[in-house]
Amino acid sequence: MPPHPLASLAAARANDAPRGITSVCSAHPFVIEAALLQAQADGDTALIEATCNQVNQEGGYTGMTPAAFRDYVHAIADRLGFPRDRIILGGDHLGPNPWKRLPAEEALQRAETMVAAYVSAGYEKIHLDCSMGCAGEPPCLPDEVTAARAARLAAVAEAAASPFYVIGTEVPVPGGALEVIEHLEVTDPAAAARTIAVHRSAFADAGLAAAFDRVIALVVQPGVEFGHENVVIYEPERAGDLSAFLNGHPLVFEAHSTDYQPPESLARLVQDGFAILKVGPGLTFTMREALYGLDRIAAEIDPSWSQHSLSARMEQVMLADPRHWNSYYPGAPDQQRLLRHYSYSDRIRYYWPDPKAQAAVDSLLSRLESAAIPETLLSQYLPRLYPRVLRGELDPAPRSLVIEAIRDVLRVYAAACRPPEH
Repeated sequence: MPPHPLASLAAARANDAPRGITSVCSAHPFVIEAALLQAQADGDTALIEATCNQVNQEGGYTGMTPAAFRDYVHAIADRLGFPRDRIILGGDHLGPNPWKRLPAEEALQRAETMVAAYVSAGYEKIHLDCSMGCAGEPPCLPDEVTAARAARLAAVAEAAASPFYVIGTEVPVPGGALEVIEHLEVTDPAAAARTIAVHRSAFADAGLAAAFDRVIALVVQPGVEFGHENVVIYEPERAGDLSAFLNGHPLVFEAHSTDYQPPESLARLVQDGFAILKVGPGLTFTMREALYGLDRIAAEIDPSWSQHSLSARMEQVMLADPRHWNSYYPGAPDQQRLLRHYSYSDRIRYYWPDPKAQAAVDSLLSRLESAAIPETLLSQYLPRLYPRVLRGELDPAPRSLVIEAIRDVLRVYAAACRPPEH
């Protein structure tokens, strides 16, 4: 029986054939469909993850529990004919973060319930993140406290199954960075060593030494991130010492916020040991680009469409419920308006599940399905997809165009994750 795709990442690097895996962090059905179609085309496994704020026992902002999200992903897979056993589900930043305004003990008890729900629902990859302080605590906790709390959650997971674990958290909190990023400090190898050591000790103290053998990855900061309006590109020379640290360690690094990195940067990240590449906002950002391109096409075909365009409806939805953007997007009203729609942090993604937003998307796609889209307008507003339509390789149906746009991003990740001989 071949090794589990997650368990074999460190061995691949040790054998000088580093490979990676794309971690798709999104609950949008278009993104999940695109991820499964791409994995199907590549003959690969699909890794799909949910965050603690997105999916938890209380529903999260998607309204889904871990079991409900699993069933949701499986339903899409069944419709596409994608085997369920080639889907790995993961839980990201699992810890007290959704309840950090509560006293620590109460928040941790809720986190325990959440972890149990994830593992019982069949999630195989669990990122334990207890780094944040709760009510009355400092924002960042000592390593020993973080590790002890992670071990406490691992004990709950072990009572239900034997998942793979990811530890560490040198990334922004779930949701992304809140400001323009001018400089990032790459994780010091000594800090990485300490994170591993204190977690190993905490697991041992909790009687979970065997479980620690299933820690497959450490979250570190390789020097990649994005803010609202800028992207910090990977610089391999700055992460050289951190990459070398992996030599002799039976794990890999997990890189968060790899969205918007150029293809060569993603490939180099995998080569340097950052084998788990997480991407989320970059996929819904591309989806929004495609939908807005179709929106403009609809307005060109029928000028009256501009009165009820998708972009106008999304603006109404976001203004009616500003909680997902107003404390994140600074500046004057015009600047906030631009950020609401076009920010790299893509906080518009929180609004796509809104019934009014879903109805607006459905209305747009229905409008364009009833009229052939002129190739010239595809060239104008969806130029990356136009050549494939012209060659007859791509169905110009509006939904197909959106899925293909998302797959274009996933193709870059898939190429970066392949072993060098490919």
